[in-house]
Amino acid sequence: MKPSAICRLLSAVLLIGAAPAAAQTSLSIYRDGRVVVRRTLPQALQQGRNSLTFRLEALDPATLFSPDTAVSVTSATVRYPSTATDALAQAIGQTISFVRSKGDTIRATVVRVDPPQFKLSDGRLLLSPPGEPLFPAELVRTSPEAQVVLDASRARQRTEIAYVAQGITWEALYQVILAGARAQVTGTATVTSQGIRADTAEVQLVAGSIQRSRNKGMAVEEAQGQVSFMTRGARADQSVASEQAVGETHVYQLPGRLTIEPNVPITTALFPRSSAAVTQELIVPGVLPWRGWMGQNPEPNRVPVQVWYTIKRAAKTPFGDRPLPGGTVQLYQADSSGRVQLIGEASNDHTAPGRDLRVQSGDAFDITAERVQTDWNQEQLPPVRRGMPNRQRLTAAYRVTIANAKSETVTVDVREAHFGSWKITESSVPPEKLSSTESRFRVQVPAGGEATLTYTVQIEQ
Repeated sequence: MKPSAICRLLSAVLLIGAAPAAAQTSLSIYRDGRVVVRRTLPQALQQGRNSLTFRLEALDPATLFSPDTAVSVTSATVRYPSTATDALAQAIGQTISFVRSKGDTIRATVVRVDPPQFKLSDGRLLLSPPGEPLFPAELVRTSPEAQVVLDASRARQRTEIAYVAQGITWEALYQVILAGARAQVTGTATVTSQGIRADTAEVQLVAGSIQRSRNKGMAVEEAQGQVSFMTRGARADQSVASEQAVGETHVYQLPGRLTIEPNVPITTALFPRSSAAVTQELIVPGVLPWRGWMGQNPEPNRVPVQVWYTIKRAAKTPFGDRPLPGGTVQLYQADSSGRVQLIGEASNDHTAPGRDLRVQSGDAFDITAERVQTDWNQEQLPPVRRGMPNRQRLTAAYRVTIANAKSETVTVDVREAHFGSWKITESSVPPEKLSSTESRFRVQVPAGGEATLTYTVQIEQ
């Protein structure tokens, strides 16, 4: 090798825990447990080839790269913490001590590991370990060791690396306290680590649909146990997460720097507490199948009265202008003594800015419904034109009885939806067409009383 080439080859051992004051860690956490780890390290790079050794847990070398466009990863080799077999392999030709019992040790030379062969001081050979081996510290690798070769097109004052790890998840949860036509809304994100540690790291949460096609990294990281990132940093002044769109995802920057420990959840506000208008709907779902024919069933059946809430998200408000990551919505309402009670819980999908939050909280307790099929008929129809197959028409009539045990009148929507050609031919309450496939009947049910809806449906095919 030429002297100039030798000069460009920098060999340095970088112990990540040795200079925590200068290292910086940034974590982007995904819902499925993936973590994009970005490390800014104090090690300077010379122009040309640089060889570094990192002590870093759970590094999957296949995912390692440099975010610095002037630096590229040429190669990376990872050796994980030593097992007993690894240490014995390192000790071949050396004489080490073996513990046979408390206070009783014997020394033997390691000849080979597989099959096991050990030579005693008198020259005799053992074909199994004479006891529990005691290894010198230099033979045992206590943490993963990554040997990385980087090519730099120009000198850099520091080293930037990034890779994908596995081991932290997060969830969003929204608390909605109902008070008449208004609600107080808060939103939080909770980060939980299954094995990764991070001391004062910058944390982003990524919401969106990010496909996973590679699972190898999961097995490597789970096998190697806990991950440790030791950093230091100042705490930010803001108290809620900031947000920005990146590609087709949304990234939420958590305030300050977080210290993450395995199995220690950390919760952060996503937006300031907000007031929003709220509406409630009581819905009896339809009986028609989405496709195909409805069967004949004269037996009455109890149907649930679903309870839906729509939380309005007005524009130019922190709650309305913020995209909401999918999570869980909990609804609370105060009782007569002012104690808030959990009255509903539902999952919500990712909600774009300005789009209302609509969730089904459960089924009504004091409002019940019963549906019965009162008529059913199937008939053949002539083809639309010559050469076409015959058509069929199915006609079914229903009666829905809704009972209200509350002390006030309620409005209940009975809905029907079906794909294709269908229509409501008659009904006791005028239907309202919501779309090409769905219609609803708005039924007023008096306090402590009942209301009955009848309607007839025709489907042609």
